Amino acid sequence: MEKSYLRAFDEPDEVREFPFGRFEIVHLEGVSLGRATYSPGWKWSVHNAPKAGTALCHAPHTGTVLSGHGAVQYEDGVYLDLVPGTVFEISTQPHDSWVVGEEPYVSLHILNLHRH
Repeated sequence: MEKSYLRAFDEPDEVREFPFGRFEIVHLEGVSLGRATYSPGWKWSVHNAPKAGTALCHAPHTGTVLSGHGAVQYEDGVYLDLVPGTVFEISTQPHDSWVVGEEPYVSLHILNLHRH
């Protein structure tokens, strides 16, 4: 019989906190998942860029929006709306992202898959 796991983001393995945001990570045997929660007013280029040392984000993101409204804009001007139910795959092309409106934005991210 294969193992089963029950985990909760209320008890994550890792937490990354930054102004206006929090990223909780849970590791399972085959995958790591992250829950991003960003408050109204959060913008990557303002709140995360100083620590990252780059003007725009270069990390890929794959996941789905759980609540709120977010936006991504690539350096070349391509704009993406991220609303509940949206499944996204953001490339490593430089991009900025931010919360739209007055509601917190929450998304679930697939961080890595571990193949056995």
